[in-house]
Amino acid sequence: MSAVFDFKPDPNAASPLYMQLAQSLAQAIRDGVFHTDEALPSERVLAEQLELSRVTARKAIDRLVEQGLIIRKRGSGNYIAPKLEQPLTRLTSFSEELHQRGFVPGSRWLLRGFTPAAPDEQLSLELKSGERVARLERLRLADSVVMAYEVSVLPQSALPDPQKVEASLYSHLGDRAPVRALQHIRALNADAKLAGLLEVPLGAAVLFITRVGYLASGQAVELTHSYCRSDYYDFVAEMRRD
Repeated sequence: MSAVFDFKPDPNAASPLYMQLAQSLAQAIRDGVFHTDEALPSERVLAEQLELSRVTARKAIDRLVEQGLIIRKRGSGNYIAPKLEQPLTRLTSFSEELHQRGFVPGSRWLLRGFTPAAPDEQLSLELKSGERVARLERLRLADSVVMAYEVSVLPQSALPDPQKVEASLYSHLGDRAPVRALQHIRALNADAKLAGLLEVPLGAAVLFITRVGYLASGQAVELTHSYCRSDYYDFVAEMRRD
């Protein structure tokens, strides 16, 4: 246990002891006392060092797992979950953003192929009725943790062979990648399919992001829908007053 972490239960508090411990640990994680991928002490060690029961320690850790702050790795222990802070002023790919923050990006492919464009895709990408699009569906991972479910749609002319896309779409596109984008973010609750994909409880809050990427010519070349786990993502915007 880090010497910086200090837990002092409040005997007068209305919340039970395990909740007080969970709140204290959560604050320590947010304050950077514990770092991503760092292992927490076992429930037994935590209980002994803080002079608490193992039941209290276990219930506190269960709470942090539910909140997405801690990941349980079978046979290994409890670890601090990754947290991705993504600025809204810079256009980067998921892989680029993770590399810059020291995470290992990964993908679990669900679909790479061609489908007819849906009406909203035709509108966003300025396509004719009946045109086919390249469709990429995958789970986006950081250090093997599912962070988001992502669906990217591009005109067939922009991506003639979607099977060749590996880790990063933008890296694959090279000089054909978007240079600017418009992005909309809103909250929604995960339905059964989305909850299963993201490994979150049914009805959990999810960040839904729609992005349309444009070439320098102004042509729309990418439509991406991302469903991001709100417990792993922070979006940051810097604002200035004139």
